[in-house]
Amino acid sequence: MSFRRADGLAGRAAVAGIGATEFSKDSGRSELKLAVEAVHAALDDAGLSPADVDGMVTFTMDTSPEITVAQAAGIGELSFFSRVHYGGGAACATVQQAALAVATGVADVVVCYRAFNERSGRRFGSGVQRREPSAEGAALGWQLPFGLLTPASWVAMTAQRYLHTYGLTPDAFGHVAVTGRRHAARNPAAYFYGKPITLADHAASRWIVEPLRLLDCCQETDGGQAIVVTSVERARDLRHPPAVIVAAAQGAGRNQEAMTSFHRGDLTGLPESGVVARQLWRTSGLGPGDIDVGILYDHFTPFVLMQLEEFGFCRPGEAADFVAADALPLNTHGGQLGEAYLHGMNGIAEAVRQMRGTSVNQMPGAARTLVTAGTGVPTSGLILGTDG
Repeated sequence: MSFRRADGLAGRAAVAGIGATEFSKDSGRSELKLAVEAVHAALDDAGLSPADVDGMVTFTMDTSPEITVAQAAGIGELSFFSRVHYGGGAACATVQQAALAVATGVADVVVCYRAFNERSGRRFGSGVQRREPSAEGAALGWQLPFGLLTPASWVAMTAQRYLHTYGLTPDAFGHVAVTGRRHAARNPAAYFYGKPITLADHAASRWIVEPLRLLDCCQETDGGQAIVVTSVERARDLRHPPAVIVAAAQGAGRNQEAMTSFHRGDLTGLPESGVVARQLWRTSGLGPGDIDVGILYDHFTPFVLMQLEEFGFCRPGEAADFVAADALPLNTHGGQLGEAYLHGMNGIAEAVRQMRGTSVNQMPGAARTLVTAGTGVPTSGLILGTDG
């Protein structure tokens, strides 16, 4: 079984292009238009044309199908197209699937994309409005009658247990928010550009669902982001140094549900992230000490702390101090708390910039970046590295 041994994907594909729209609260155009703009921007960045593309990957819960985006973007025939489920948990898995297609010769150039009007249109943060009959809907049915209707309320249950177990207060989450906003304040693409916050600001922000405050919760954003994946060899001939896919993994934990795995014996961790972590470390031969930058999915601050612990950067209950000490450069674009909420795709783009040496918050000598996708759901992760 693959999660018990290293896989064969390491170093066989690379990210060659990244592109995005502006990040806003009201884009004024359709989600399809946003997707096409992001795809064109990523291809331009790579020095490729729509005619070079033969594969596309996106998420479920997307209004712009692969064939529709291909048609609107001027892309021709496709030999590979795919969608990954579980919301933000899909982000890094889109790149994994693209890399698998490239490595096996199924496609030569694959574009991964995500585009939505998540502020002016459907607001994922508003929670459950209606559900078609399904197994996932049945699982939610055990929570909804008791008022657990939104992502914040689902995360709050686990966050409260985490604080209780380790004798912490909600202030422990503040370091994640402050770090993200500090980086966003120096990033002209970020919604909160020029607007850092302090721990006092975090503590004064209003409750959303205890123990989560407003500044513990990510934004809702209109925009699009695209990523171009091809072989390392082809990428070397394009405009930018390749961001090599050192390792990629998906993970679902035992007794996994989507955001509501409250029946597990221990609510203080994220077992699905642990599955991803073990596979990334096993395949890459690396460990926490080899990572120069961490781009961790920050839809809610408590889950950043738990990810750090699952990946072995610190021991359980110690992640707040780890972040406070700036022991790892974290979410250097500002994250979803500070830059934009594109279901993690903008975080992948930041990891590529760190490997190119072009981030506005560039870490000197950065050669390996860890990227994670949505937590509390079946999830995914990447390690990107420089070429050579």
